[in-house]
Amino acid sequence: MLFKKALSSRIEQLCSEKDITINRLAEMSTIPPSTLRDIVNCKVDNPSSTVIYQVCKTLKISLREFYTSPLFDSDNLED
Repeated sequence: MLFKKALSSRIEQLCSEKDITINRLAEMSTIPPSTLRDIVNCKVDNPSSTVIYQVCKTLKISLREFYTSPLFDSDNLED
């Protein structure tokens, strides 16, 4: 799996766990909805760490918790 797909899947997974939509996450986090949609739709190869931090802050999780997922295991990621 590509890293951008892992990010997309993780954001979708967390939104599902928190029972919010991607658009609601954008509203709550002040991330432009188009930016968040582009990340979720894998149109962004390398989203800024600031955006991922804002997602985590909004969802009240740590960056460690965000990246502590089998999606980010090196065996699951392609170069």
